Amino acid sequence: MRSPYFIGGNQIILLHNGEEYFPKLEAAIEQAQTEIYIETYIFEYDAIGIRISEALIRAVQRGVSVHLLLDGYGCQNLSRDEIQNMLTAGIHVLIFRPEFIFSMPHRHRLRRMHRKLVSIDAKIAFVGGINIIDDQHNPEKLTPRFDYAVLIKGPILTQIYSSMRRLWTQVAWVHLKEHWINPVVIKPTHKPYGNQRAAFLIRDNWRHRHDIERAYLQAIHQAHTEIIIANAYFLPGRRFITALKDAAQRGVNVELLLQGRIEYRLQYHATRAMYENLLQAGIKIYEYSRSYLHAKVAVIDQHWATVGSSNIDPFSLLLAREANIIIEDQDFANELKTSLRTAIVQESVSVTSANKGFLSWHKNTINWLSFYLVRMIQGILGYDWPDNQP
Repeated sequence: MRSPYFIGGNQIILLHNGEEYFPKLEAAIEQAQTEIYIETYIFEYDAIGIRISEALIRAVQRGVSVHLLLDGYGCQNLSRDEIQNMLTAGIHVLIFRPEFIFSMPHRHRLRRMHRKLVSIDAKIAFVGGINIIDDQHNPEKLTPRFDYAVLIKGPILTQIYSSMRRLWTQVAWVHLKEHWINPVVIKPTHKPYGNQRAAFLIRDNWRHRHDIERAYLQAIHQAHTEIIIANAYFLPGRRFITALKDAAQRGVNVELLLQGRIEYRLQYHATRAMYENLLQAGIKIYEYSRSYLHAKVAVIDQHWATVGSSNIDPFSLLLAREANIIIEDQDFANELKTSLRTAIVQESVSVTSANKGFLSWHKNTINWLSFYLVRMIQGILGYDWPDNQP
């Protein structure tokens, strides 16, 4: 199994939720001098969306070239008027696979741009799972979504910047906006900013179809003491499940922090169909109950950690464009572990054989019907895993 390519000399700062992320993002935009690239699955024109768009407009007025790549499905709520206002202000806005009222069902419509990336002057980058949306407010008046991002400085910017510029160029050609492609390529510095080793991984439908999944599997296979995974949508194939079960059987403490509130019913119930199998293997399961879990992170053996946009489900591992950063650093891993441990102890409910009230016959039936419906949809669309049983 091919190992991720790690680059040393980075400074990587963990950001908890939008409360820490958006002030850092806004400050970085205000300091931009040359070029900004932003990729986001969702861009809501709420309090946060307005703040970020106004900061981008101010950057344009200073002469900064601003590139905003939005997913056509995730940003359906962003009106044409709001997009036009940004275009009029001088922001280059492209839509990845636009959705139309009369769009016909097609397998390629599921190939979304789910990445959440930012590059500022190729000197600062943000990678994570946080969309441009006000996570302090939601219809159920819950606390903010539980999520993470990282702020990055250092040589790993070379890979992040190249990936973002490459995707922007591809989409610009599709939209016949080649004049929006800046011929001048910034050269990210190779100057070390810290001592953290990191690897930048993407998932696409070309050369990097399985890179993120392979990195997870390699780390799980090599785990000696502990695996903690927090994931909003957890529905892996047999190979991933087998790797977790094998780790538990050789004495590794395996803990899963999963969605405790229903956001998407089909995925929620399909995940619960796997609980009994996981519990019997000695894997501990916790459901985050304080708010919506949106994190896509993991810590293994207190030195390996990942933060990014990729869920562990068919959507992320088989269809969408995703981006994760892997950090090999004990201090960073321990900081993330402490945060996850706090969420597990103080804000989650432990799922055990004794309290699985959801396994009453009718709820169990709903769970398994949801599970097989998800798999059937995958098969019909031609995206089924060959190892798709739990």
